[in-house]
Amino acid sequence: MNTKTILIVDDEPRSREGIKKTLENWSNGQYQILLAANAEAAIDTMKKQKINILITDIRMPRITGIMMLKTMKNQEHQPVVIVISAYSEFEYAQEALRLGVINYLLKPISKKKLIEAVEDAITIDKNRERANIISKVVDDKLIDATVTNESAREPIQKALQYIDKHLKEDLNQREVADHVFLNPSYFSVLFKEEIHLTFSEYITRRRIQHAKNLLMSTKLSIADIAEESGYKTPKYFIKIFKELEGITPSAYRKTNVERAF
Repeated sequence: MNTKTILIVDDEPRSREGIKKTLENWSNGQYQILLAANAEAAIDTMKKQKINILITDIRMPRITGIMMLKTMKNQEHQPVVIVISAYSEFEYAQEALRLGVINYLLKPISKKKLIEAVEDAITIDKNRERANIISKVVDDKLIDATVTNESAREPIQKALQYIDKHLKEDLNQREVADHVFLNPSYFSVLFKEEIHLTFSEYITRRRIQHAKNLLMSTKLSIADIAEESGYKTPKYFIKIFKELEGITPSAYRKTNVERAF
């Protein structure tokens, strides 16, 4: 499990130390909490390591909090941002919100409001992480097929539903064609025309997609996942998985589960 990191940026020592103490008492060691005395130090820290939650003052010498947020816009990883300020000018809040800030807290900050803001930020960060993982798990060609399915002819829609229900079992083109009352040759042509994948390509991608979901969401063994995905032997399943994904199922699980949680 990767420890989430919170970075507090404030040029006032008492303020940043007070926020740190409040969050340390609240988090009970679950989060790494770092401090920066100015925007330059904060930017340097964010270049060196991933920051999940950024709590920053607006008014700081040389580089303001707003200026810092603007420089961060092209970063690969965007932390969830909470802005703190001793000023209540509306334009600061507006500008901060335009830059994706999720909360704007006025000094002096109550411990209750600070903790509530951080808890909200953690939820947002977790959702972002999981959405990012899901985007990498999903097969783009299957997404295209799903979108196409909405306007596909009825026999093909029924064929896809049948495939989903019988993914664990042996599936062949003749069987599915018979189920939707089509000649196997015509079914093959129609399937490719509607789904933009051959029947066998679709089955393979659909089974590997199912396997990826199981790898991410269960603790089933590789052998059990192979069986649940319609493969008779783990060896063949691993071979097909690696051909499609570039890594083994075990490596895929290790990489993505650690990043998601």
